[in-house]
This record gives sequence, C-alpha cells and structure tokens, in this order.
Amino acid sequence: MSQPDYEIYKLGDWDLQSGEKIVDAHIAYKTFGDPSLPAIVYPTWFSGAIADNFWLIGEDKTLNPKEYFIIITALFGNGQSSSPSNQPSPRPFPKVSFYDNVRAQHELVTKHFGITHLRAVLGWSMGAGQTYQWATQYPDFMDIAVPFCGSAKTSLHNQVFIEGVKTALLAVKNIRSAGSGNGGIKEDCAEVRIWSDRDREVGLKAMGRVYAGWGFSQAFYRQKLYETALGYKDLEDFLQNHWEKWACSKDPENLLVMMQTWQNGDVSQLEPYNGDFEKAMASIKAKTLVLPAKTDLYFPPEDSEYEVACMKPGVGTLGVFPSIWGHWAGGPGDSKEDVAWLDKQMADFFAANPPEGAKA
Repeated sequence: MSQPDYEIYKLGDWDLQSGEKIVDAHIAYKTFGDPSLPAIVYPTWFSGAIADNFWLIGEDKTLNPKEYFIIITALFGNGQSSSPSNQPSPRPFPKVSFYDNVRAQHELVTKHFGITHLRAVLGWSMGAGQTYQWATQYPDFMDIAVPFCGSAKTSLHNQVFIEGVKTALLAVKNIRSAGSGNGGIKEDCAEVRIWSDRDREVGLKAMGRVYAGWGFSQAFYRQKLYETALGYKDLEDFLQNHWEKWACSKDPENLLVMMQTWQNGDVSQLEPYNGDFEKAMASIKAKTLVLPAKTDLYFPPEDSEYEVACMKPGVGTLGVFPSIWGHWAGGPGDSKEDVAWLDKQMADFFAANPPEGAKA
C-alpha cells in the first residue's frame, strides 16, 4: 500500500465548539518551501484533497516555494484529516465548525512549526470561509487574507443549495435531512451510516448531477465550454465523466460532515462577537483581498461587497473575476485565464502590502 503524499499532526482528543469532541483527532497537511521563509496557510475546500490545492503553487506563481513556506491544511471530513472514513466505526461524526478547523490549524502552525505570524492566509470556496475565520479568530496573526469565491457567513440561499445537494444524496437511502446545519440526517443510528456499493453509486451520482447546475454558470453551459475548454464530447459526457466521476470519488459520510460545516459557516459565532456579524468583520486587521466571481451562482459579488463594506476603511479590497466559469473561476485550476487573473491579483496585492518594516 502506497504511503500518502501528506503528513499527519496528532491533536489528541479535540474539544469542539458544539460541546462534542473528536477522539484522537488529527489534521493532515503538506508543506512547500523552507520553514525559514514567510509562512502562508492555504486550506482545502469542500470535498477537496490536499493535492487539489497544488494548481496555485509554483515557482512561476505568487505562491512560490522559493519565497514562501506554504502549508496546505485539510478540512475535518475531507478524508485525510479526521473524518468518518478514517474513524473506527460508523458512528455519527461530531459536529465540527470552521472555528474548530481553524483552531486546529493554528495549533499546527504554532506548536508544530513554531510560527508566530503568517504572511497570508488564502483559499477558494470553503477555503475562503476558513480564510475569513482566521482573519476574525486570530486577527493579529497574518498580514494578508485572500478569500476567493467564498464567504464569511453562509447565506440563506447558499444553505438552500447545499440542502438540495444533501437531500439528493440521502434520498437513495430513504432517509431525510434534519434540516440546514442540523446534524445532517434525521435517523442518527449507526445502521444508516453503512452505505452499500449500490447506495454509494446511485446517491453520489445523483448528488453530482444536482451539483452540476451550480458549479458553473448559465453562460458556461450556453457557450458549451464543457466541450471547447474541457474537451467533453457533449453534455451527457460532461455530466457522467466530470460530475458523476467527481462525486463517486468521495465518501458520502465525509461529504455530510463538510456540508454541515459549510451550512453553519459564520465568523461571528465566537467570542467576543456573539453573533454580531458586522462587529466580527470590523475586527479584521489583515489587508484583505476579496475576490468573488461575476457569475458565481452561490457566492455572488453582492455578498462580498457587503463583507468588504463591514470592514474598517483601508482593510478590504474587492476585485471581481470577469469570468463566465461561475464558481469554478476560483478553482481548481481548470480555467487557465482565471488562474492567470487570480495570480496577478495576488501578486499585485502582496507587493502593495509588504510586511511591517519592509520597504514597499
């Protein structure tokens, strides 16, 4: 059996915001560059493995391992960090939040690597949610935050979208959702968490087809970029060999954990904000480059405009991907034009916001 291309940091029994705990928890990570260099944390996204973040790293890019020590961290539930798929039995997985994930990342950074300050935190989608979480949970800890195609608080519309995806997955097992953010499923016994091969295939393919209507924009489909840019022969080929293939590579219980984390995303759900979203956003000190996509169906620019408006003057900068790739404009690297645009925005922003004491 081949060894995984990432490392594990043991957290012990990890107490969670929900009052539950992950027994013998661990966080998976991978690093690029020398630990003596300025550090950047780059968390994973919904369903993403650590390797799915590599596309934005390279000696020809802003995330240059010769200039930065880059730490990719994996979400709880992604199958590499503590997840249903790597726990000993099919019991309900504890309820985890962005707060719990970022606290674990902070321990990895400070206790394992001995880092006391980050040059930046950045990420796509749920990675953007973790970026906002870092900026509000540890506001003095980084110079720069770059959330792209994501949000600081999961909108109601976004919760509805995830609920549709989740319900499609659960329908194959004849079980119901417990509602947005409420533990995933109604029936919480161990038996329902055992998925047959047939359950997995039918449920995950259904989920993939629901997701297909959200990941890309109407214009992407209208212009048939799945053929001209991605090389699929027709729409059905795209649905089967992009969306169903992606979904079937995942574990359903892992996906349910990440959906719950996503649905409950809200940076104000911690001290000292106590649900005051505007106060949480005003606490951000890192220079923050917020990059929504013009055609993203579930993280629209309007939400990002409000987030930037809630920051103190001079903290937030808004830039909009001029793209018809929808949510996929921000990752995972399929649109080469959008990769180039994103990298240029980051390069300019990093240059315009040097570390304290450095010359501009």
